[in-house]
Amino acid sequence: MTGRATGRIVVVTGGARGIGRAIVDRFAAEGATVVIGDLTDPGELFLQSDVAAGLAVAGHREWVPLDVTDEISILAFSESVAAAHGGVDVLVNNAGIMDTRALADETVAGWDLTMAVNLRGPFLMAKHLVPLMEGRADPAIVNIGSIEGLGANTFHSSYAASKAGVHGLTRALAVELGPAGIRCNAVAPGWIDTELNRGYVDKHPNREQAVADLASLHPVGRIGDPTDVAATVSWLANPDAGFVTGQVVTVDGGRMTRLPIPASLADDA
Repeated sequence: MTGRATGRIVVVTGGARGIGRAIVDRFAAEGATVVIGDLTDPGELFLQSDVAAGLAVAGHREWVPLDVTDEISILAFSESVAAAHGGVDVLVNNAGIMDTRALADETVAGWDLTMAVNLRGPFLMAKHLVPLMEGRADPAIVNIGSIEGLGANTFHSSYAASKAGVHGLTRALAVELGPAGIRCNAVAPGWIDTELNRGYVDKHPNREQAVADLASLHPVGRIGDPTDVAATVSWLANPDAGFVTGQVVTVDGGRMTRLPIPASLADDA
């Protein structure tokens, strides 16, 4: 793995924590220069955890402030990256938020914020960074969608709609940018062990049972780790996936593949 991305300039939005952090770590370990676009400065977080883990990073990581809902911020970000690095090889649109509320409680402001972060952000990032990707060797865009762009959970109307939009945007960009040599794919993660999802589990009165129940939804017998998503993003951004574009790759341990059946009819044999 080390050295596979040496010399590549990789932009990761929302890379300070969670899945984004794992993606940043993966590309850095592969030798890339990773530019983290985030509202939060991840410097101390990276330093403390890397020292504690004894992590050897082959590449370089840097932070440039970014608000993906603000086109002026994105323009400033692209200008900064262009001045520092001259171009971009990989764009990972990872920044996202989740709003949980019933339809009757949904507000226009809440709906618009979810769409601004999850869908308008990737659109604007692509619009302003694609000029920095043209002419590079095998440039790639990887959008982080969700299995909720394929199905949905209760009270997630804005989130599910935004992620379905990300999947549609992915296909449209693949068609439009393909002639310029830019591939575009999406990853649809399932239940991943992030700080956000861990918070939901920790609220359960029987946490161990909740974890076991979640694991049982997946044919592989476990919930996902951020590194599972990062590995898929890395492959999609690599020349090994040079003939793959316009795809939504589901990374969910088989959860969406298993057809549900009532417990009373399940065959435990």
